[in-house]
Parts: sequence; C-alpha cells; structure tokens
Amino acid sequence: MPDAGITVAEGFDGMRLDQYISGGLGLLSRSQIKARKLEALLDGRPVKLSRQVKSGDCFFLRWEEAETPFLVPEDIPLDILYEDDELVVINKKQGMAVHPGAGRSGGTLANALLFRMGREQSAALRPGIVHRLDKDTSGVIIAAYNEKAHAFLSAQFKERSAKKHYLALTQGGPPCAGGSVETYISRDSGDRKKFTVSETRGKKALTRYRVLKSWTLGGRNYSLLSLRPRTGRTHQIRVHLKYLRCPILGDPLYGGKDKNFPHASLMLHARQLRITTPGGKLMSFKAPLPGAFLDLLQELDEKDRSPGP
Repeated sequence: MPDAGITVAEGFDGMRLDQYISGGLGLLSRSQIKARKLEALLDGRPVKLSRQVKSGDCFFLRWEEAETPFLVPEDIPLDILYEDDELVVINKKQGMAVHPGAGRSGGTLANALLFRMGREQSAALRPGIVHRLDKDTSGVIIAAYNEKAHAFLSAQFKERSAKKHYLALTQGGPPCAGGSVETYISRDSGDRKKFTVSETRGKKALTRYRVLKSWTLGGRNYSLLSLRPRTGRTHQIRVHLKYLRCPILGDPLYGGKDKNFPHASLMLHARQLRITTPGGKLMSFKAPLPGAFLDLLQELDEKDRSPGP
C-alpha cells in the first residue's frame, strides 16, 4: 500500500483536504482518491477528506495500489499512410483513443498496433507510439516498431525538429490574420480534465496560427485556421484557441454548443507531419480531411454571406 507524508503549503487555508491532494498537489485525481480508498491521518488520528486544511498541517496519507492493466491485441482496421520495417504512420480516425485509460481498456490505437506487431498481451500500454493525439482529434500519428526507432523519432519531438501542421474550424476568429500565442499551460485546478493558460505556472507552450478563410452564418463568425504548434502540451491547441476567444467548433471541453452546428464534433485535424526517419530520410506525411470536416466546410461555403480574408 503506497503512502506519503505531506505538509500543507501557504495559500491553501480553508481548502478541503481531498481538493488540496488533487488540485493543489496533483498527487491523485478525484476519481483515484475514491477508487484507491485514500485514508488520511493527522497527528496519528484518522481525519475526513472533507476536513479544511491550514498551512503547516502535516498529514500522513495511504492508499491502495492501482491494478496493473494489460494491453490486449485487437484486430482493428487502421488507415495506413506509410509503413516500413521500423515505423508506421496512421491517419487516426476521430473518436479513437490512442492509449487505454480510466474505464477504457480496449478499442484504442495501442490495442490495434499490438495486433499489427503480431504480439501477445503486454504490460506496455504504449507500444511504439511516439506522440499523442486527443481521442476526438483526427489525423497523422506515428509509431515505431522497435526501441531504437522509437528513441530516434521521440528525440525529434523533444528537440522540436519534427514539424506538425493542424487544421481547425473555429467559432469566431483570432484578433489577427496570423501570429503566435505563447503562454504557460497548467492543469485547471477546478476541473482535472481540463488545462488552462497561466501567467506563471505550468509549462511553456507556443502555437503559430494563420487564418485561411472566414465565414459569417446566422450572425456568427467562423474561421478555418492553419496551426503549427512548436511545443506539444496536452490540449495545447484547444487551450490556446479558447484563450484567443475562438474555441474549436464542437469542442466539448473548451467551447460550447453552436446554434448553427449543434451536433458538430471536434473540428481539429492533424493534417501533416514532417520528420526524419530512422533511415535518415526527411519525409512528410499528410492525412486527408475527414468527411465530417469537409461537409461543414462545404455547408459554410454554400451559406456564407461574407467574403473571406
């Protein structure tokens, strides 16, 4: 059973203990606190997790180990853009999770790749996957077939030499036709599923953008943006576009329902990836826009009442 001793830092007086553990420390999420049956002691005596903390309080925490999951190969069809002995490039469909997660052990890209590699179940939950895409983001993703290729490809993302290009359809538009947004991004203390822009804490994130086209429909503005993230923070593009007050159409976390397109799914597509292969060849891989994205663009073109930029 894991355990930890914590001392409450200044500035958190009055916060609930469970909120301090999840939001203040990021030690366990709220769901993990419940699932792993967290217990807390103060001065050797059990205390409720709803207890309000004050700076200097010293708590002893203990909780149950999480069960070690295993990845099971699944024969799931994949849209292969390129493949050789060392890597595979896939056009991931929208709605497919990349890795297993809480309450989701199958149907992921990782399950499909394990099957494609001809391997049996594995404790490694990310077989060869080099980077990530959100479940509802479609487009180019790359995976390696051996450890040497994985290290070679991963280094390019870490060093920012891999070039990523996204397309997004947004509600509204950025303040300029082109530019960049650079901020810190950290987890939202009020919602563990979300991230937010911060002036001082978190990790630096840089996204360059350009408006390709804009429309007006039913009194609302929409924009098609070309996006080139220079860093790879979780939800980076989605958070930055919300920060620019033009959230991605269909984004359930950072946007809102749209009266013109109430059933739209996340309109974010990883269009292109430029990277050097382990064989030393610089290659560019491009994924075509999915049908739902093309349908919305066509509808906007047909109903638009204003010229593009």
